Amino acid sequence: MSTTIAFLGPAGTFTEAAMQHFAADFAAPEGLPVSSPAEALSAVRSGAADYACVAIENSVDGPVTATFDALADGTRVQIYREVDLPVSFSILVRPGTSAQNLRTFSTHPVAYQQVCGWLEQNLPDVEYVPAASNGAAAQAVARGEVDVAAAPARAAEVFGLDSLAENVADVAGATTRFVLVGSAGKPTARTGNDRTSVIFTLPNEPGSLVGALQEFAHRGVDLSRIESRPLRTVFGNYRFHADLIGHIEDQPVAEALRALWLRAEDVVFVGSWPSVVALGEAPRDLARLHEADEWVAQARTGQ
Repeated sequence: MSTTIAFLGPAGTFTEAAMQHFAADFAAPEGLPVSSPAEALSAVRSGAADYACVAIENSVDGPVTATFDALADGTRVQIYREVDLPVSFSILVRPGTSAQNLRTFSTHPVAYQQVCGWLEQNLPDVEYVPAASNGAAAQAVARGEVDVAAAPARAAEVFGLDSLAENVADVAGATTRFVLVGSAGKPTARTGNDRTSVIFTLPNEPGSLVGALQEFAHRGVDLSRIESRPLRTVFGNYRFHADLIGHIEDQPVAEALRALWLRAEDVVFVGSWPSVVALGEAPRDLARLHEADEWVAQARTGQ
């Protein structure tokens, strides 16, 4: 039985490369190109795909907000895996095109932030045309809709383009993190180097965020990231996306999430999964927590 993985298409995107990395773990994988992270996750929610591969963060431009919003909108989905890919670009044109004839340039907005310095030095007069993906930008060049695109090197093969420059990146060593998202289910097994993610909303009152964050601090649970995104209902209301160091099977993480649930208006568990980078120490003082449990148990029985 085949496993369908939706990804930001068309062929020739970094998301396709990340999808192929995840696909290696499945017996009969099939890629399903879509036009946005929201469409990829909708394919999972509707059953059109088993999984979605989506970009979640870039080391240069930060969080991919379209993915954050798509994770929160609709029925619950869950992250099971992640991969970090190095990101550099080829500058692609139709065969026979010279640099003097370039007027319009296209790439994904996140990619644009990673090559804008190169463009200022080498193609300062081109007009930027945003694309839904880097692969779509290369496809637009092949169709004659724009003159030049920044895309992965594979896009040149896919769309029959020539490269004016290779390995273009304003920040050397830039990476993008991609995650594999499926329907809600049992989290990936604990490894000891894990990431846990939740989405939550809080009462709109003084100190609510500080109080929620203290639940993690009191238990020695480190947050590796916290982002806010507008609820798009009432101006000034936000939902929070938090990544924790540790697994929901770690007692301090579980206790912190329980305490957060008591404080929050809504909490969505997004998953616990292995991190591809070393995150530092897992939640500390497990022995101390066990001692506290024993103390409470003794107090309850009059000991």
